[in-house]
Amino acid sequence: MQVQRRFDRVVDFFGWDSFLTVRRADVAVIGLGGVGCHVAVALARSGIGNLRLVDFDKLTETSLNRNPIAGSWDCGGYKVNVVADRLRRTCPDTQVKTVAGFFHSDTADSILKPVPDVVVDAIDSLNPKAALLEYCIEQGIPVFSSMGASGRRDPSLVRTGDISQTRYCPLAKQLRKYLRKRGITRGISCVYSTERAGDHSLPPDMDDLTLRRGRVRNRIPSLMIMPGIFGYTIAGMVLDHLTGK
Repeated sequence: MQVQRRFDRVVDFFGWDSFLTVRRADVAVIGLGGVGCHVAVALARSGIGNLRLVDFDKLTETSLNRNPIAGSWDCGGYKVNVVADRLRRTCPDTQVKTVAGFFHSDTADSILKPVPDVVVDAIDSLNPKAALLEYCIEQGIPVFSSMGASGRRDPSLVRTGDISQTRYCPLAKQLRKYLRKRGITRGISCVYSTERAGDHSLPPDMDDLTLRRGRVRNRIPSLMIMPGIFGYTIAGMVLDHLTGK
């Protein structure tokens, strides 16, 4: 396999055989908000051969403070298309497929067939997130999941581990409760923060398309820093998994 010089240092880092595994991998990134877009960029830059990008939402101006590649001219377009177009220009070595759809139990088969090597869960709504994690466990698909990054500021409190180890994260607490009712208590690798998020009583973002589906999500203040750290951490976890490090 011929490899572009742009990957020389990735090959140096992982070794040739492991890098070939990265090049042949098929990774699905589901959710392209503040965390997911960073994951997609990091994986493509690291040489992942095939990326499947999934998100039903459109890019809004309020997303620009967390998105590493989008500009104001991209607002109104589907997030999957915005990210895919940029990656096709900057990382032509990666085959990018897009699904501008909403993940839930009734769409799981159509989105995750054929089965990818790894799934990244960067969904920020509870019900579809829980449905994705449950599906991956049932199907035996390796999945790496982001817990809540918004409303936090301290990078030193970011942790990785099994979902059973998560603490001080309201989203993780709700997920553990949901999954426990279905007999799932562990087996999901996560990035999370032990920083207490506090109470952010802000109104919903009226541009959020989940409102049209009857799902109200209150806005949470967020900088680019923590979603970026979460995203790059998950990308590293995926690469380590694929290369056996």
